[in-house]
Amino acid sequence: MRVSTIFLVLLFSGHVLADEPDTTSNAIVLSEYIFDAKDVSFPSCHASTIVETKEGLLVAWFAGTKEKDPDVGIWLSQYLHGEWSVPVEVANGVRGKAKQFPTWNPVLFNTGKEIKLFYKVGPSPREWWGEVKTSVDNGLTWSLPLRLPKNIFGPIKNKPLKLADGKLLCPSSTENEGWRVHMEFYTDMDKTWERTDALNDGNNISLIQPAILTHSDNAIQILCRSMNGAIFSSWSNDNGYTWSEFETIGLPNPNSGFDAVTLKDGRHILVYNHIACKTGEKWGDRNILNIAISDDGKLWKAAELLENDKDEDAEYSYPAVIQTNDGNVHITYTWNRTLIKHVVLDPLKINTKDIINGIWPLE
Repeated sequence: MRVSTIFLVLLFSGHVLADEPDTTSNAIVLSEYIFDAKDVSFPSCHASTIVETKEGLLVAWFAGTKEKDPDVGIWLSQYLHGEWSVPVEVANGVRGKAKQFPTWNPVLFNTGKEIKLFYKVGPSPREWWGEVKTSVDNGLTWSLPLRLPKNIFGPIKNKPLKLADGKLLCPSSTENEGWRVHMEFYTDMDKTWERTDALNDGNNISLIQPAILTHSDNAIQILCRSMNGAIFSSWSNDNGYTWSEFETIGLPNPNSGFDAVTLKDGRHILVYNHIACKTGEKWGDRNILNIAISDDGKLWKAAELLENDKDEDAEYSYPAVIQTNDGNVHITYTWNRTLIKHVVLDPLKINTKDIINGIWPLE
């Protein structure tokens, strides 16, 4: 088993370990919670993001009384010296003495020069705006917030892609005129932004929160959350400026966020809820969390079952996934809106099974 020293230390760092996942695979190296509920002041948390730094890992999420409440801020924990730090609030929506807005959906990204923390501020997803902070000391301290230009929101849930020309391709979306996906481009040299028009009309297909995959022929693929009961995909051959018509990839989506990443060996990993919405319902359950893997972004196979709770009120959702320099895959996700869970996966040990007629084959 290829486990770096950093994670062997982490395994015995004294943090609360999660129950063993419901799987017979030996691909899972580690399963734990980022923090203990007794160590934090917030009762609810959601929408984590993870990034690798020169010193270890950073994980951020939004937390407060409950989603949409004004006291919801962006909290962060550092993996340093063999353990996760006690979470601290690094951004909030306080604007003057009389106003405080909730914050939403942080996204961490390492540009190579600095760590960027993108997040949203505002009373709702239909009214929010984008902000960004930066850190030049691997997340120890952060700059003052910078509000993004009008109609620019930054990566809306999932991580950007750094293109060959140095631009950041940011997968984004809006919810104020139906659910519509668009792409944004950030040029660090002159600090400028540009964006595409909406890629869907928000009526026939309602899509948000793209996740980016890359392919050997320089094609870029996005996978999108939908209100239409399935995960939708589109392709670009010009670095994200124009896109193909959206099509489903044969996997369900209960109107819940997910994330995906392209591995160094060219395979693609998707972490999502393999649950379909019930007939006539707009929102589905989130009590099952799954990992699928693909060679081409089109045919997906079952790889791991991270959570499988018979209680339909349970929630395991909004995952984030990266591959670190040692080859391991790191996944964080919301655990019942009270904790953030962290799972480390060895991609070389993944065994797969076919998904036939949409039925998940791993119990």
